[in-house]
Amino acid sequence: MSSLLFDFATGPDIIRLLAVPVFGWAAYRDIETRRVPNRTWLPLAIAGLLALAWDAWLVADAAAFEQRRFAVQVVLSVGLVAPLGYIFWRLGGFGGADAKAIMTLALLLPVYPAFFVGTGVYPPSGNQPPLGVFSLSILSNTVLVGLAYPFFLAGVNALRGAFTPAMFIGRAVAIDDILSEYGRLLETTEGFTRQGLDIDALRMYLRWRGVSFEAVRATPDRYRHPLPTERNDPGDGSIAADERALTDGGSVITDASDAPEAAVRPLDTWGAERFLEEHSAYGTTPEELREGLEVLTEPDRESVWITPGVPFIVPMFVGLLLALTFGDLLFVLLGLFGAA
Repeated sequence: MSSLLFDFATGPDIIRLLAVPVFGWAAYRDIETRRVPNRTWLPLAIAGLLALAWDAWLVADAAAFEQRRFAVQVVLSVGLVAPLGYIFWRLGGFGGADAKAIMTLALLLPVYPAFFVGTGVYPPSGNQPPLGVFSLSILSNTVLVGLAYPFFLAGVNALRGAFTPAMFIGRAVAIDDILSEYGRLLETTEGFTRQGLDIDALRMYLRWRGVSFEAVRATPDRYRHPLPTERNDPGDGSIAADERALTDGGSVITDASDAPEAAVRPLDTWGAERFLEEHSAYGTTPEELREGLEVLTEPDRESVWITPGVPFIVPMFVGLLLALTFGDLLFVLLGLFGAA
């Protein structure tokens, strides 16, 4: 009796198709908010366990070689790929959602699926490495897609006539639009940098102070020496749906001239140290915050370069689609050069 359902795929592989819409939604969320809820991954992990149990039941009647191959694929995926996600998260290579996505892939997609469409089968068997650890193929596809992004970004910047050291990693945005972006500044008052102010931290700082970005831009001298008054909850730096919440924390900052001189901390420019004593703001340092504010309040500046980064789940989703429809890009490329 065939294990195929509807002459399309096995039961476990149909379950694994759940990964496609969920990862598509997660990629969209990552672009729009840079945040993916933890609840995204648990249903997929449960689906992965169910698919693995079903696969083990199906392979029990297969030849000994197929049983050993299945066991090796699962061990490598769960025992190698999943820990890699955790290790890179601990090393700061990417965020917690990225690590959870990799661990979920390792559990849900350890073996190559087979989907029969018309007279063809996807992914094509000729584009699969001999060992066939599907999660590894997805990761290698992800890396190749990620490596292509800087060249795409450079091409777009070149068409705009923007030839700078930042053209491979960033783009210019209008100062007035900075709070509607995710990323990190690529400029200081001295020039190009890779360690500029995180825009999430900027949003947190403005909410904490209860001031709008427009007010800070209009009268920066007023806000360079803030009062030690009660501050607002800065949130997590995400872009709020309500524009008022984005630019105004709700309270009014009193001019420093209205307070006793002893209450002012003149050395704590912009109140950066006080803010970061209370909130980590994604590892931002007082120097990064001050430098970013100085750049953004330069009177004649109309735009600033930022690096939007590549949300890791986005190339992972593209890598997943490529793996399902084409196979392992790296394996095919190596084969073209006789190395696979």
